[in-house]
Amino acid sequence: MNTLLIVLLIIMEISQIHFLYVTVRDALNQALDEELERDERVFLLGEEVAQYDGAYKVSRGLWKKYGDKRIIDTPITEMGFAGIAVGAAMAGLRPICEFMTFNFSMQAIDQVINSAAKTYYMSAGLQPVPIVFRGPNGASAGVAAQHSQCFAAWYGHCPGLKVVSPWSAEDAKGLLKSAIRDDNPVVFLENELMYGVPFEMSEEAQSKDFLLPIGKAKIERQGNHVTLVSHSRMVSLCLDAAAVLAKEGIECEVINMRTIRPLDAEAIETSVMKTNHLITVEGGWPQFGVGAEILARIMEGPAFNFLDAPAVRVTGVDIPMPYAKILEDNSIPQIKDIIFSVKKTLNV
Repeated sequence: MNTLLIVLLIIMEISQIHFLYVTVRDALNQALDEELERDERVFLLGEEVAQYDGAYKVSRGLWKKYGDKRIIDTPITEMGFAGIAVGAAMAGLRPICEFMTFNFSMQAIDQVINSAAKTYYMSAGLQPVPIVFRGPNGASAGVAAQHSQCFAAWYGHCPGLKVVSPWSAEDAKGLLKSAIRDDNPVVFLENELMYGVPFEMSEEAQSKDFLLPIGKAKIERQGNHVTLVSHSRMVSLCLDAAAVLAKEGIECEVINMRTIRPLDAEAIETSVMKTNHLITVEGGWPQFGVGAEILARIMEGPAFNFLDAPAVRVTGVDIPMPYAKILEDNSIPQIKDIIFSVKKTLNV
């Protein structure tokens, strides 16, 4: 009787846990608001972030709440305002530098790499640069070659940077808060197509103290036949493919990387040792990409001998992004591509 009572109490307790549906956009907005409120050294600058509430409304309401000194509209000059932000970080502030798209960060890449990423090392640890570079990354829809690149591999290549690529609302909130508090420069790669997607957010994640550790992946779905590793929007496609394959008796383990650098190789190795098969999925180009790095790590590490088939990459096509929709759809991974690769790897 006592055991039954305890079980009933546990069930009642669980029923009191409140889940809330929050979009990725609103989760990012919460993170910015909470960190601006928590630390007066934090400020946001970028194009249209203040009076217009942000090009994608991520900074909605922050200018009215914090004013011109904390939420700063800049001219269209990425090298200029990225340099201002890096200098502010060196002077003891904690800037959040928004790029309207990471394609425009190419205008400021000297500031990101040479000024932000290398200074802590070059000063022998005397000069930290606590800055977050954030904005939408990767392919959107119908914006063609110059606005559709994924910069995960670009910035993941550079020592001195931490590179984060969230998928869900909890990822976005917990990782952005951690990035703002980090003493290293962090490149925070969002995805425009994910901004309006709602996710369940736990009561824990709704707390102002909620943080997620940078450098730790998350298993989004347990499985024992094949490991699917991806980041950002491609996690959604992997989960959708896994749901289809489950109806055919194939159980995929889906790993959400969350962080590109430092890479959580241990989580991937542990999964591969269980499933004996590996497929990486990314929206970026194949050559020297995120998937290429993961495959190399697995080949060089203890999980290699556990593979029962060659590891496989599913990537964007090795061309500049076309404008025509049908060509665009065929240039980035689709659910059918993931399903095809899984079946080919498992030889079914």
